[in-house]
Amino acid sequence: MSNPTVTLTRCTDYSEAKIAEAIKRQFELLGGLEKFISRGDSVLLKPNLIAPKSRRHAAQTDPTVIVETARLLKDFGAKPFVGDSPAWGNVFGCVKALKLEEPLKELSVPVKQLDKPKWCRVGRRNTKVGISSAALDADVIINLAKFKTHQQLVATFAVKNMFGCVAGKRKALWHFRKGGNADDFCEFLIDIFEFLNPALTIIDAVIAMDGPGPIRGRARPLGWLIGGTESIACETICCKLVNIKLEDLPMIKTARQMGLGCSEPDKIEIAGDNFSKSVCTDFELGKPTPLRFSLLHVCKSICKQILLLAKSLKRR
Repeated sequence: MSNPTVTLTRCTDYSEAKIAEAIKRQFELLGGLEKFISRGDSVLLKPNLIAPKSRRHAAQTDPTVIVETARLLKDFGAKPFVGDSPAWGNVFGCVKALKLEEPLKELSVPVKQLDKPKWCRVGRRNTKVGISSAALDADVIINLAKFKTHQQLVATFAVKNMFGCVAGKRKALWHFRKGGNADDFCEFLIDIFEFLNPALTIIDAVIAMDGPGPIRGRARPLGWLIGGTESIACETICCKLVNIKLEDLPMIKTARQMGLGCSEPDKIEIAGDNFSKSVCTDFELGKPTPLRFSLLHVCKSICKQILLLAKSLKRR
């Protein structure tokens, strides 16, 4: 098996021209857009839309990354749509907070809440999980993740973003069911990622988040887009970019135990811009918090989401 390739494109701000060029280069470095997508394909763009926060918080995939990826696909002749199932609020509130409504409307790119689950069996344990029918029905998925710290998992880069395809508010329940052990939870996340099998991951690290992520951290300029088709290789290079020890990242530790992916930096081909002289050595991690949600937390989360959804539907 050939060594996996991870692409790095330097991009110091979110200007449309720079992001458009960086996104285009990501595809070119991996063999071209036509390698991943055919004209007429329905393509789910799966950003990290975790909570209705503006771009200045760096909690969500930046709107320019989403728009310029959608524009590139539209120009190619594909049919992209943006979808997620946020932990807080809904996808429409998150899109509004990012001021994405009009740009996507101008491109005729729909926004969909990833709901209406279909029960699927995933992974070696044959776990039954409700995954959004919109995600399952897409011809292609492109994973547009956000580079940020995570107080329960140290940091999240490629893999966890696909957890947003689990429909509704069942994610809190999975934290309760699988959160007693980081290995079990990460294995579950890897199983979902492999089941959905996104064609490509692009990680937004132009402005990342450090400190108490995933929503309350500090916006931290890094100046990179990272991409690839092998998620663990992407996670590995992301760790190298900010000087996180590989053995300290639960996702990589679990992948190694499962015998999946490539987490050996010397076996990963880097395409694009060299990062060896641009490693961030003062990237701050958050104070660890328990991965497992209490049953009370789950109940409160469900009630809160019902209220938020009711208010959202009333406004609409």
